[in-house]
Amino acid sequence: MNATSTAPQTQYLQLPGGSLAYDDTAGTGNRTPVLLLPGMLETRRSFRHLRPLLNAAGYRVITMDLRGFGESSIDWDDYSPASAAADAIALLDHLGIDKAVLVGHSYTGASVVRVAADAPERVAGIVLLNAFIEKVPATAFEKAMVKALGSAVLAFPRIWGWYLNKLAYPGGVTEEIAAYNAGLVANLRTPGRRKATRGYVYGDSAPIGWSTGVNVPTLAVMGSKDPDFPSPELVADRQASALGGRKVMIDGAGHYPQAQFPQATADALLPFLKEVA
Repeated sequence: MNATSTAPQTQYLQLPGGSLAYDDTAGTGNRTPVLLLPGMLETRRSFRHLRPLLNAAGYRVITMDLRGFGESSIDWDDYSPASAAADAIALLDHLGIDKAVLVGHSYTGASVVRVAADAPERVAGIVLLNAFIEKVPATAFEKAMVKALGSAVLAFPRIWGWYLNKLAYPGGVTEEIAAYNAGLVANLRTPGRRKATRGYVYGDSAPIGWSTGVNVPTLAVMGSKDPDFPSPELVADRQASALGGRKVMIDGAGHYPQAQFPQATADALLPFLKEVA
């Protein structure tokens, strides 16, 4: 596990519906900026180990909290992947960034694809990190299980902690990751957070067909033991094929390779970032 550098100072983007928290850390070179978007019920600190590795390679890295989580405002009208896509473009505008590489983890894989479709001139490339976009269609049983899990998390936030600590990190969690996960569970109990949680767990995290017409460089990165997919490599193949990109599998990683294996994740991303820059 790589040591985490000192956390940068939180900044805020004010939008009509609320405020979004973000970090903006400079690299050492004149390279294309990288915007990292976390998954649902997560915070931008999901990238706490990956960010300094990308900074050290010379990249300016921006991380953003999603609506309703982290240090962003809780109460919004929309928590969909499309709303996160609009927020990403708004943040690039706010920072005066003409073009960036967008990395979407899990729920926000769909968001970076949406940005590539809506504003391709702003996108140097996209990375789908254990993302749900173009997921093999779920069976009726799987859909029922997802709905049941969402309802259970709403009623009993500790179930999310059980998933994180017992399933999401094959091989077990470190003390640091366990402490971070405990903070995520505590956040679910914040007054007003149920609305945001409901918006994500009942949202469409795996829209099919969004990749149609997208024509930007794409990299699909997937943990080989991600418990969220019956066949992680099949999903990565499907994504790479749909978007005309390529895949990289991170051996032994679960759903959060950026925290579990940050160096391997950086090693997967850096050749792609060098190419598109």
